[in-house]
Amino acid sequence: MRLFIFPSIVTGLACVAAFWWGGVSALFLVVLLAVLEITLSFDNAVVNAKVLGRMTPQWQNRFLTWGIPIAVFGTRFVLPILIVAAAAGLSPATVAMLAFFDPVAYGHELENAHVAIAAFGSAFLMLVSLKYFFNDRKTIHWIDIVEEHLSRWGGIEAIEIALVLMVLLICAFFVPAVASTLLIAGLIGVVLFIVIEGIAQSFETERGSMATSGAALFIYLNVLDSAFSLDGVVGAFAITSNLPIIIAGLGIGALFVRTFTIALVRAHTLKSLPYLEHGAHWAILGLAGAMLAGIFVHVPEIITGLVGLVFVALAYVSSRREMRRDT
Repeated sequence: MRLFIFPSIVTGLACVAAFWWGGVSALFLVVLLAVLEITLSFDNAVVNAKVLGRMTPQWQNRFLTWGIPIAVFGTRFVLPILIVAAAAGLSPATVAMLAFFDPVAYGHELENAHVAIAAFGSAFLMLVSLKYFFNDRKTIHWIDIVEEHLSRWGGIEAIEIALVLMVLLICAFFVPAVASTLLIAGLIGVVLFIVIEGIAQSFETERGSMATSGAALFIYLNVLDSAFSLDGVVGAFAITSNLPIIIAGLGIGALFVRTFTIALVRAHTLKSLPYLEHGAHWAILGLAGAMLAGIFVHVPEIITGLVGLVFVALAYVSSRREMRRDT
């Protein structure tokens, strides 16, 4: 519980500042956005815990301390600005000025960049999920009838990359007006995943390079967090265009998710709940599917969040049953 002291203090200060800034309505929006962020990112915490378990305690602490400014200002402010700038053909400085001084216009530009955001995020997240299931060395299965077959197909080299590229091509066929944007953004997500995975694996095979390996995993976790959070940023502007309120609400949520991730690692929760990781990766696949579907139809954020929570909750229940069966 000591881990949650700092996030609780920050939350209290942020809520006081929000109330001073805009009264009860501002306070309500901050709490609402924080809950939205935690709901959408709960499965992210479980997956991050698996990666964090391979890092030294020093790099775990850096994930919580150094990673917070990156998560709040990098992922939830700077990255959307860069994506909007690329999609709208504007300079990042111009988009940043819109974000600060005309948040309504910035929200519209962010919504217009939704195809690029959804394609990038869904491609990266699909690869994270499929990489886990297309593993021919995976011996523990939760949804046996599906996972056993996926594990066997894992012997095919780079099958998850081929599948994601095929999905992007099919989606582009149905939206010819934005096909180039969808394909370019999706390919960037695929290439980024391949590069980061390759760097992390190469460092892990080099003994005596724990600092370098920790740095590579640190970068991977922050990119993963970015892919998870992009949909939440777009959803936040659908709730309010007040940028300080958005940063405060999403920042509180990110801080609690990262703290919860470290708590999972230190409590060895994934070892005692064998199917929790499976549920998280199914939730990631569901989130990726929801982001892709959002290109064609509106998908409410509450549905996206519930998909993740349902998978994780069912995996938790199955894990508890398995534990009782073994005792």
